[in-house]
Amino acid sequence: MKNLMRKLFRDIVLSCGLFFLFATCVVAAEPTYKEGESIFIETGVEAPDRNPTWYASMVAKPYAPVFEMLATQGTQGRYYPYTYPVTLKDLVRFHGHDCEGTTTAANSAWVAFKILFPDGIIDRSVLWGISGESPCWSDAVAFLTGARLQYGNLGFFKDKRYSHAIVLYREDTRVAVLATWKEGINNIPGEPVMLPGKVTWQPKVTMKDVEALKAVVKKAGGNPTPYQVDLMRYQQWAHINDILEHPLEESYQAKVIENFKWEDWIDPAKTLAKPHERSDTRLKNYPYRARPIEAPVQ
Repeated sequence: MKNLMRKLFRDIVLSCGLFFLFATCVVAAEPTYKEGESIFIETGVEAPDRNPTWYASMVAKPYAPVFEMLATQGTQGRYYPYTYPVTLKDLVRFHGHDCEGTTTAANSAWVAFKILFPDGIIDRSVLWGISGESPCWSDAVAFLTGARLQYGNLGFFKDKRYSHAIVLYREDTRVAVLATWKEGINNIPGEPVMLPGKVTWQPKVTMKDVEALKAVVKKAGGNPTPYQVDLMRYQQWAHINDILEHPLEESYQAKVIENFKWEDWIDPAKTLAKPHERSDTRLKNYPYRARPIEAPVQ
């Protein structure tokens, strides 16, 4: 009788454990909120800054991306009820200068966000990001996602072939997306395009010419002429403005990563051994008071 009871108890515990594990996985794969059902976020309430300037002329191009960002109120607050717009101009100010790397990383993020956030609201509280080591790419990922090294949710690729790409991971739905440019606008010498898409439009500046010039100007110990330095800058400026004359899907591509594991993609040598716990999103779904005015807690 005792053996029977032990077996019954073990089976119950095992069943409950499996049920709990299954339930946890299902809940963890659900989005933090559902727009129009569990939360009501208003978008488009602020006009994006698309006025061209000498440091961000491309912001006025017809397909320059605009991101509708959702954040939390203060360091210990709930979600804002509104989004705020972010443009390439905002990103340039954060990064310190305009360059094709930062714009390409932002454009790649835009096509990835289309998959991760079908409602168009980019929730910075649930995002992780991976980029190459270039600050042009990592700054774009950090600015658009809120991911930071100190939180352990900003990483660098283990496989250096992906240096021109980004991975964005949404922790609440457990969906990871790899995004990058298409073959035909890639112009970093020696780096392959890690997804199969190719552009069908003809860039005004040939990528072979750009790569050849970069090999001279950027080569360590190189001695470019002043003209070559100016020409490379002009080619990069012309290239980005050219890209933004076309829908971004024509120049960039994205793919969901099946069975994604963070540790499989990041360089462990470029992480913090003891990341800090993120606190600014802790109370994002905190309940509201039952009445507008309540007596203070004694």
